[in-house]
Amino acid sequence: MDIAAMSVIMSQAQVKQQASISLLDKAMNTSEQQSNQMIKMLEQAIQPHLGSTVDVKA
Repeated sequence: MDIAAMSVIMSQAQVKQQASISLLDKAMNTSEQQSNQMIKMLEQAIQPHLGSTVDVKA
């Protein structure tokens, strides 16, 4: 195999690797955003007045 062909193959491999890394980075960012939204939603769902008192009269 000649040097030019090796260069092309290595360049293509590098482009594929960069594309994979970019895709994983976007997936991580999306997951982080979704988890932040879930945390905000759970914080809003909490009702602090519930469970703070117990009715012992029966």
